[in-house]
Amino acid sequence: MNPTPFADLHGLARHLREELQKKKFILIYAFNGTGKTRLSSEFKNLGKNGDERDTLYFNAFTEDLFSWDNDLKNDRERVLKINSQSRFFAGLKELEMDTRIRKLLDRYADFDFRIDTEEWEVTFSRTIKTGQGEAVKSETVDDIKVSRSEENIFIWCFFLAIVQLVLDGAEAYKWVKYLYIDDPISSLDENNAVAIANHLAQMLTRSDNGPRTVVSSHHALFFNVLCNELKKKAYKHFLKKGFQSASYVLEDTTSKPFMHHLATLVELNELQNSGALGAHHFNMLRRVMEQTANFFGFDDWKECIKADENDPDNSLYSRMIDLMSHGDYSLYEPKEMMDENKEHFRKIFRRFMTHHPFNPVLFPNDATKAP
Repeated sequence: MNPTPFADLHGLARHLREELQKKKFILIYAFNGTGKTRLSSEFKNLGKNGDERDTLYFNAFTEDLFSWDNDLKNDRERVLKINSQSRFFAGLKELEMDTRIRKLLDRYADFDFRIDTEEWEVTFSRTIKTGQGEAVKSETVDDIKVSRSEENIFIWCFFLAIVQLVLDGAEAYKWVKYLYIDDPISSLDENNAVAIANHLAQMLTRSDNGPRTVVSSHHALFFNVLCNELKKKAYKHFLKKGFQSASYVLEDTTSKPFMHHLATLVELNELQNSGALGAHHFNMLRRVMEQTANFFGFDDWKECIKADENDPDNSLYSRMIDLMSHGDYSLYEPKEMMDENKEHFRKIFRRFMTHHPFNPVLFPNDATKAP
């Protein structure tokens, strides 16, 4: 299927809702800065009708529903405050959320918590061991402030507990027709990427009657595990920023395996052939080279270029990438590359492709031939 262009995120969100009438799950991979969080908000807004909603979402705004009161005066009773006005917490008082969250949290963390539904706050505690040998003692420390990553794990498990209630048909969450989960791994421990993706997939597929779901991520491992777990149950897409700052391109990758570095190279090949290169594409190429260098055990990504010693542009290649990948070249506002730099990009790209051959079917128009 050819890539589908969209003029804005509103049109793209409508398209996703239409796709969810055909399949229960949509998986979207996109680089940071593409607009994933804004897309989740557009999707949610399409389901608003006055006070009615149809989408339960997890994104950067979900974390904002929690805020710390650090007890600056006494520095003792630190609590995580809950925004009581949000429908996210509709069943907090009646549905034994402590127990539900704790079963999930035990998978990832070693601290405990208590939710006060009168004060709308959460307190945390941790059991520590002191002494050695037979003198070892256990002591519970209350009112602790957990780390940022531990806080994010707690919020994620809070969200999963609500998803379970949705799947169980709880009255407080009857309004949920869609789930939209945006980049949970950005806030969580990367070491748990596989476990989190596997657990999420198992939860979402345990019932055929659950809400239709979109998951978007920039984390390749998390995304790939979900692809493997959901298999034919999901549409799989690669979302790219269009060359015009307000446009987007959705590429269907459902029928082919997903490898983010390969998807990047295919995109860069198309761009260097068409001439529609932006300054930020040097950044994308460098990222692929860094991943390649790491895979082959090279000390430096520059070894991936493999310029000849007598090449007068030997040092220019690495300097160009260094300069262009550290400048003010944002994915939010792509800036067209100058013609001279486009030619440098093509030489570097083709040299890299020559020494690291991929399936030539994916790279037409002689992309793998050395300049």
